Amino acid sequence: MHISHNIIRVTLGLFVGGLISAFLGYWFAEGALREKVAETRMRQGTIRAMALADLVHAEQSRTEKDKQTPGALIQFWQQRHQDIDAVRVMRLSGARLLASSFSDDLENGTPPRRLKRSEKAIYDMGQLLRANVDTNREEGNPREPEVMGGELANGRLRVAVPWFTAKSPDKAAGFVQLEISPTIQTKDPAFQPVLVLALVPALLFFFGSLILGRVVKLEHPESVVWSSMTTAVLLLIFGLLGFGNYYLIDLGQENVRFQQELAELYTATRTSAEEGAAEFNLDYQIGFSNDWDVNEFRQPLRFISFDGELYIGVGTAQDSVANRLGMAFFACSLLAVALLVFFGLGGAARLWRTIVDYREAYVYTLPAMIGMLVLVFFPFSYGIALSFTDQTLYNTEKPLLDIWAGLSNYIEIIGDFNLIQTTEAGWSFNYENFYWTLFITVAWTVVNVTIGVSVGLVLALLLNNKNLKFKAVYRGLLILPWAVPSYVTALIWKGMFNREFGPINHTLGILGLEPIAWFDSVFTSFLTGITVNGWLSFPFMMVICLGGLQSISADMYEAARLDGANRWQQFRYITLPSLKPTLIPAIILSVVWTFNMFNVIYLVSGGQPGGSNEILITKAYKLAFQDYRYGYSAAYSTVIFMILLIYGVFQTKVSRAMESNS
Repeated sequence: MHISHNIIRVTLGLFVGGLISAFLGYWFAEGALREKVAETRMRQGTIRAMALADLVHAEQSRTEKDKQTPGALIQFWQQRHQDIDAVRVMRLSGARLLASSFSDDLENGTPPRRLKRSEKAIYDMGQLLRANVDTNREEGNPREPEVMGGELANGRLRVAVPWFTAKSPDKAAGFVQLEISPTIQTKDPAFQPVLVLALVPALLFFFGSLILGRVVKLEHPESVVWSSMTTAVLLLIFGLLGFGNYYLIDLGQENVRFQQELAELYTATRTSAEEGAAEFNLDYQIGFSNDWDVNEFRQPLRFISFDGELYIGVGTAQDSVANRLGMAFFACSLLAVALLVFFGLGGAARLWRTIVDYREAYVYTLPAMIGMLVLVFFPFSYGIALSFTDQTLYNTEKPLLDIWAGLSNYIEIIGDFNLIQTTEAGWSFNYENFYWTLFITVAWTVVNVTIGVSVGLVLALLLNNKNLKFKAVYRGLLILPWAVPSYVTALIWKGMFNREFGPINHTLGILGLEPIAWFDSVFTSFLTGITVNGWLSFPFMMVICLGGLQSISADMYEAARLDGANRWQQFRYITLPSLKPTLIPAIILSVVWTFNMFNVIYLVSGGQPGGSNEILITKAYKLAFQDYRYGYSAAYSTVIFMILLIYGVFQTKVSRAMESNS
């Protein structure tokens, strides 16, 4: 191996890895700054809206004879805060618009007035806010947003918060909505330093290697490969740390500036609220809402005190945006090192030669590869990532890094050994436990595969008889259960097992037997699934076995009969060994299909009674779409995949060992 080739490859790897990481780092930093700006703007709007909601609370808490419409109040508020373009105050009782400076509202009539039919969206938003407040109070665990809003297409921000009355301080009486112009001045992250830091490691390595090669005479040039790779990785890491820290420091400085602006805005807002209370003679309790700088659940963020003092360091130390940016830089570093190794060890050169030599084949297979990437590998990878979060129905809009839970889902699944429950009546199995569901799944798979293989093999032996008449008719009839869609078959069998109207219980009644509540006990419910799945599975095994039997030479049986072998010996020493290459792959497929046989369990028994007959796949489905625990369900599905992967590897090794012994 020539040193010059190695130097060129490693230098190219440094350049490509550093440059791609630089572009990605710039893109992530720009996105983090945009997110921080949006977050700060939302906090600005929330502070203004919460303060005005406190004033409206004081206004609407007056006695009926002293109560006034808040029209003058919102005019005062807009005069004090020039960035507020429009204000809307609505009372849910009677669907009344108390005051508004929105042009759309004024076109429909001057407030105060009832909302019109065309303004149903305003009323619906108020009802949603009230429902969210009620839900959070009843459950005692805030999960529904009580601050609603977002950025409009024109760059303005709309924020809506509920207001309350003294009579019902825990029940939203209406809402206040503001439309605010952007007030935060931002800058784009500098890109030039990143580009320089991305190129410096490559240039240092290239010229340093050339100088070292002329000064130091190496007896074994091949030994320089790993030492050069180590040097290149260290240079790359130092370069990446440089631009990563540059961006993080820049974001931290911007964050401190935003916090200071928020503190100043908070103080100005409090002053305006006190002036408004004095001007309109309001019995105004400063801080009725406890705090104005709140999150979407109206929980204080604790970055700014109510006196407007900024808690220095709190905003940066607990900044989720900066944490996500740091993790993004770490991922960029891993990508850069991987590209360096890929180029430096010759992987890129080999890949390029392969693509050039087989370019026609790659052109033909490219659509399939893209389809596999988009339809298989991306959803699979996303599911794996989702399994490390605590995502539920109520936090799907949050980035995965904000709800990262690590291995907690897997620990909860695998580490739950509470299989036996003790009650006053005695003990019982915990049907929600993972290991009970795993036991049912394994029993379900073993029994079904055994029935399918046994029945299919017996029927194939019968159909393989040369003296059997009407074989074509029998084959067609026996394949029908496989030809009918499985969900149709499952629903038909569910009706047949119905306790009152099912033909199975009617037949038992004709025979003088008591009808059976098939889905009320663990064993009979399990038996219904076995029956249905056995009906669905034997045709496949029959076809596979019949094909294998017809490929066995008749001369082998003739020779065995001449040697005095009976039918059992012929079956044991000729038929079964000859069927192994056909049966083993079919059994592996049957195990995987049966292990994940969702239709039969879900449509026939539904896992009854009490979830005791759930299998892993139906349990994962219910965790996702009934309990809405998406992260936990993804971890459950990943465990299923790992079980089947281990089984597949083990079964493949066993089958290879059996083939080599035979």
